[in-house]
Amino acid sequence: MATAEAETGRTVTTDIPARLDRLPWSRWHWTIVVGLGTVWILDGLEVTVVGNIASRLSEPGSGLSISSAQVTGTAAALYVAGACTGALFWGRLTDRYGRKKLFMITLAVYLAATALTAVSFEAWWFFLFRFLTGFGIGGEYAAINSAIDELIPATYRGRVDLIINGSFWVGAVGGSLLSILALNTGILAADLGWRLTFALGAVLALVILLVRRHVPESPRWLLIHGRDREAEEVVTDIERRIETERDEPLPVPHSRITIHQRRSVSFVEIARTVFAAYRRRAVLGFSLFIGQAFLYNAITFGFGAILAKFFHVPPDRTGYYFAVIAAGNFLGPLLLGRLFDTVGRRVMISSTYLLSGLLLFGTAWLFGRGVLSAGTLTACWCVVLFFASAGASSAYLTVSEIFPMETRAMSIAFFYALGTAAGGISGPLLFAGLTSTGRIGDTVLAFQIGAALMCAAGLVAAFLAVRAERRSLEDIATPLTAVKPPGALHRPS
Repeated sequence: MATAEAETGRTVTTDIPARLDRLPWSRWHWTIVVGLGTVWILDGLEVTVVGNIASRLSEPGSGLSISSAQVTGTAAALYVAGACTGALFWGRLTDRYGRKKLFMITLAVYLAATALTAVSFEAWWFFLFRFLTGFGIGGEYAAINSAIDELIPATYRGRVDLIINGSFWVGAVGGSLLSILALNTGILAADLGWRLTFALGAVLALVILLVRRHVPESPRWLLIHGRDREAEEVVTDIERRIETERDEPLPVPHSRITIHQRRSVSFVEIARTVFAAYRRRAVLGFSLFIGQAFLYNAITFGFGAILAKFFHVPPDRTGYYFAVIAAGNFLGPLLLGRLFDTVGRRVMISSTYLLSGLLLFGTAWLFGRGVLSAGTLTACWCVVLFFASAGASSAYLTVSEIFPMETRAMSIAFFYALGTAAGGISGPLLFAGLTSTGRIGDTVLAFQIGAALMCAAGLVAAFLAVRAERRSLEDIATPLTAVKPPGALHRPS
């Protein structure tokens, strides 16, 4: 690494990004996946459990004076509001103060808030800590996705990111099955089961927090923020571990980048970069997040109500059906993720969005004709969500890799907040009215709206998606701090 002093900072020429990208897969990378990725399981557990135990919380003897509508309405909206607020608040701090500091703090916030939810004694206490739980989870999305993409080699980045984001649905399966246990008063008292469910989330968060202590700060972030010696130490340690594990020398890195180090980038510069210099990519991010948000609400909002009203499924049995579609959601990213690195981003993103939208149109047509049962409708949803989940996970991958390093966490936070707000606020307002009427035509319309927006996002991706597969992050979007050779001009693709 060559270093030259400059008037406003130091200019360094380094091969650190290339050294990270040329690493073979190793036990060290599995440590990153476990330490950072498993938090989405907690998010899936949280969201699913609250929806499924709403009926128990509202019953006399639950220990909490609250209605089912308040749990699925007020508390859910506050969780969403907390996630949106947290994403934007922590996202800015993640870009400024580092990935590791923030992914430790945000998980600690989640842990404390969910533990305090378990001891709720009044509705206002429950509402407050649902908001703060969301506040911590929202910050996780920005800090974690930034760190993962900057630590995982380019060859594996797509599949790893998709599987990690898709693991939300592992938590959803667990939440569905756990809610069945929590609702069974023959096993747990009415005022105990739901409390133990939230307490379990806190225990799992504590275990993840302990694992995360061993995850280093992103060397890419350290490099840009004037801490290149620390970055060198982190990368050297990783290389030493992998060489020892494989008992062979690592390949020689073949590229270098020159960075003019800066401690911070202004919010105005971030906004100008994302929405002016990269406006086509911003349109892509908007489309992908809005499409997946409305599709998921078209299917999952009022899930229990649809099964109960049209197929007379008892409320304490809907957890089994949800576990099935949650499994389909996880299998999509798990089985299709590798193709995002081999076939490529543009083909896979557009095709998963278009396929899920078209399949949902077909499901709406079958539902409208009255030929589906609770089981066959769930099977149709499972197939739709197999493709939709891979597409939705690729939305997070996309916005985390197509903008410059200095804006990465804030970009993730912004598009996540947008999608979450659309899906968790405006989506329910639209779909609640449609799915709660009991009229088949209204529910068909809800499905068709979600399908149409997913297809529209797929068409946008077909034209605007960036071919980011197996490419360095610095090659996909040149860092704002990069020193360009004389006459060089960066044109975002």
